[in-house]
Amino acid sequence: MTIINPSREEIGQMLKKAKRIAVIGLSDNPDRTSYMVSEAMQKAGYEIIPVNPKADEILGVKAVASLKDIEGHIDIVNVFRRSEYLPEIAREFAEIDADIFWAQLGVENEEAYKFLKEKGYPVIMDRCIKVEHALTK
Repeated sequence: MTIINPSREEIGQMLKKAKRIAVIGLSDNPDRTSYMVSEAMQKAGYEIIPVNPKADEILGVKAVASLKDIEGHIDIVNVFRRSEYLPEIAREFAEIDADIFWAQLGVENEEAYKFLKEKGYPVIMDRCIKVEHALTK
């Protein structure tokens, strides 16, 4: 099975509709890519919810330990973890019924992709949300 991402036009529509992004693996270190990307998305008007059990607060927002600790609906779950963690994260994602599963640039996993597609979720892998946002404005 090959991972097929939605078209750039479809991704643009998803980003226009989305308001809340839960970021798994968001680092509290400003030099890390996850921090820079999430900060840019926050400045672009998205609500960023840091998912990091080792941090108290990131980007001025209280961090949560897991997706299940987030109150309210999540539009996009953006993952900054290594590819081997995606199946476990995909299962948790399905339990909270968020809208879109997004694995950052360099992160992809066929098992997680297949699991989520079989459940009917939109899945984006190996793409940077900040780059896609810039390209679809």
